Amino acid sequence: MTLAAFAATGATPRPSGETLEQQTKRIITGIDAQLNDPALATQDAWELVWLALSEANANMAYLVRSTNGSNEFAVVARGTDADLTDVLEDLDVGTVVPFPESGSPKPITVSKGAMDAFKRVVNTRSVASPSPNVTLAQALAIALKAAPASPQPTVYLTGHSLGGCIATMLAPYLQAQTLPKQPKFAVITFAAPTAGTQSFVDYFNSVPWIINERQNNAYDLVPHAWADLDTTAGWYPNPGPQATEEVKLLIGTISKRTKGNVYVQPGRLYPMNTGYTSLAKNLVNKTTQDFLGQVAFQHANSTYLDLVGAPAIPSPPVVTDLSPTFGAAGDTVTIHGKDFSQDSKVDFGHFACAERDTVIDPSGLKITTKVPTGTGVVHVRVTNTLGTSPAVAMGQFAYGGPAPVVVSAVSPTSGKVGTLVTISGSGFAQGATVHFKDKASESVKFVSTGQLTATAPGQLDDHQTVNVTVTVGKATSPTSPADEFTYTGR
Repeated sequence: MTLAAFAATGATPRPSGETLEQQTKRIITGIDAQLNDPALATQDAWELVWLALSEANANMAYLVRSTNGSNEFAVVARGTDADLTDVLEDLDVGTVVPFPESGSPKPITVSKGAMDAFKRVVNTRSVASPSPNVTLAQALAIALKAAPASPQPTVYLTGHSLGGCIATMLAPYLQAQTLPKQPKFAVITFAAPTAGTQSFVDYFNSVPWIINERQNNAYDLVPHAWADLDTTAGWYPNPGPQATEEVKLLIGTISKRTKGNVYVQPGRLYPMNTGYTSLAKNLVNKTTQDFLGQVAFQHANSTYLDLVGAPAIPSPPVVTDLSPTFGAAGDTVTIHGKDFSQDSKVDFGHFACAERDTVIDPSGLKITTKVPTGTGVVHVRVTNTLGTSPAVAMGQFAYGGPAPVVVSAVSPTSGKVGTLVTISGSGFAQGATVHFKDKASESVKFVSTGQLTATAPGQLDDHQTVNVTVTVGKATSPTSPADEFTYTGR
C-alpha cells in the first residue's frame, strides 16, 4: 500500500503551469525521496527503475526493483483524487470493448474507460531518467534481463483506486509478454473499481498468480463501482452520516452509467474496517457535504495506510490561511500552513510568485512572499516535490478587495433555537447578515473582521443540520462542513 500511495506524489500540476517533463521530474524527485526513507514501510529497500506520465496528466505508472536481494519488482499505477464524482466519472463504463492484450485465448471484455487508461499507461514513454524513452514493458524487460536468475524474480502489480483497476489489466498484459528470467506475478490492489465483465474475471482468476487479492475498506464507496454501487446509498451506520436524498439521487444516477453492462470484481476480497471503527468523526451529520466528505476520508491513501498498519507517508504542503487576504500586486503576504519545504513554490491562481521574493520559514509553517500580477479572487497554493496544497476557502486572496467572506468554524456546533453562536472566519464587516440555512438571524453582533455572534433562528424542522452563511454586501460565504449547526429542538 505504501508503494501505491507514493503514486499520488506530484499528481496535481503546478497551478501556474509546468511542462510534462517538469512535472515528471518533480514526481521522480518526490518518489525517490520517499523510497530512500528507512522510516516508511518500504524501508529504503526499493529503487526507481522507470516512471512515465501520460499527456495532460491523465495517467501515471512507475516501476521499482528491490535492493535487498529478494529479486522483486513492483509495477504501480496511479489512482485518482478522492472526490466522489471525480472517481466514479473517471471511466466510461457504458461501453465494453475487447481486451486482446490480456493474452486470453478467448474474447474478453472490459469497460472502454478502463481500456483507454490502460493504453495510455502501456504506450507512454518516459521523458526523464532513470529510463528515458522506453515503455513499461520495455523497461521491465531490461530490468529483468539485468536481474539475477536466483531467486526467481517476482513482479508485483499494485495500485490504489483507479490505479488498482489499471493494475488488474497490466497484470495479464505483462504476464503474457515474453520476458527474461520467467518471473512470477502477484496482484494486490487497494480500493479498486472494476475493470471488466465476467469474461475478464474468469480469465484473470484462471491465471496462476502467486497472490491474487484486493484489499478494500468495507466502507469505501469506490470499490463498489461498478458491481453494486447502489448498495452504498444505505450508508453510513451509526454515527453516520446517512445519505441524503440528494446523495441517493447522485449515486443512482452514476450507477446508471453502466447502461446495463454487468461488471465483476476479480481476485479474493480482504475487507477491512468492517466494524466502521475508522471514520472521520467530524463528518457524521446527515448532509450531502458530510457524506461526500466521509466518502473521501474512507477512500483516502492515508486511511488505507492506517488500516494496513503502515506508517503515514510524508505529506504535501497544506495552506491553512493567509494575511492579509486582499490587496494589490507587490504587497507582502504571509501564508500559514504546514509541511512547507525549502523547495516550495507559491502561486496566486495561475500566476507564480517570484522565488527571489519568497522566504520559507525553517519551521515549515510559514511563507512570506510578494503578490504577483493578477485579478479577481484567487486561491493561494504551494507546490513542492511531494505535491500541491489543495485549494481552501481561508487561503483565498482578493485583488483590490474586499476580503473574501469565509466561515471557518461555528461554536457551539449544535443547540436549540435561540442559541448564541460564535462564527469565525474572515471578511466580516459591520452590517453583515447571518443565515442558518435560509433563515436570517435576528440578532447579529459584529466583533471583528474574523468573528461574529448570532442567535439561531427557528426552522420549519428544528431537528436538522444546516449551513451557517455570512453575507457582506453582495458576497456570501461558501458552504462547507466547517459551518454546520445542528438543531436539537426548541
